[in-house]
Amino acid sequence: METFIRADLETVWRLTQDPSLHPRWDLRFTAITPMDTDARGRMRFRYERSLPFHRIRGTGISLGERGRADGTRTSALAFETGDRLSPLRSGRGYWRYVPMPDGVRFITGYDYVPGFGRLPDLVLRPMVLWMTAWSFDRLRIWAETDVPPERWGLLTVLAWWRPERPRAARCRIRPPRAGAMADAPGTLGELT
Repeated sequence: METFIRADLETVWRLTQDPSLHPRWDLRFTAITPMDTDARGRMRFRYERSLPFHRIRGTGISLGERGRADGTRTSALAFETGDRLSPLRSGRGYWRYVPMPDGVRFITGYDYVPGFGRLPDLVLRPMVLWMTAWSFDRLRIWAETDVPPERWGLLTVLAWWRPERPRAARCRIRPPRAGAMADAPGTLGELT
């Protein structure tokens, strides 16, 4: 999945890599709390997702790579939870930041182990895909216009008369033929 953000690379990097800013635009998280960073630059963190009657908690590790020879940047992530009510038990993914003359191509690939089995995941996986795409568009609006993402609560999905609202349809959602993780950076292997 990818989107194009008409903002500079440093802005997109800051909005996505700062643990206090990331949950503001990403519907998949309520909180991300850094725990520590090791000598290789891997950051361990705790994450939360609040549901109406439950709070899912888990842990993860991430590694950002800023100095790639081709000018791109990457960020790799792995996460897990022991919460039996979590629809995602463990997973991994990456973000790739490709600078362009008038903005940044922001690309993701991810996969996860479903928490409720394969059959419920047939419904859940498209929902997670939609949440990711909608969140990417909310990020795009924030980076391009400086309008805080909190202005675009989930109910604005129904505000069809507001063309400036976040829309998942603005993201290119087709995964590569070789699979969602085909273009994953090598740093993803360093998260074990």
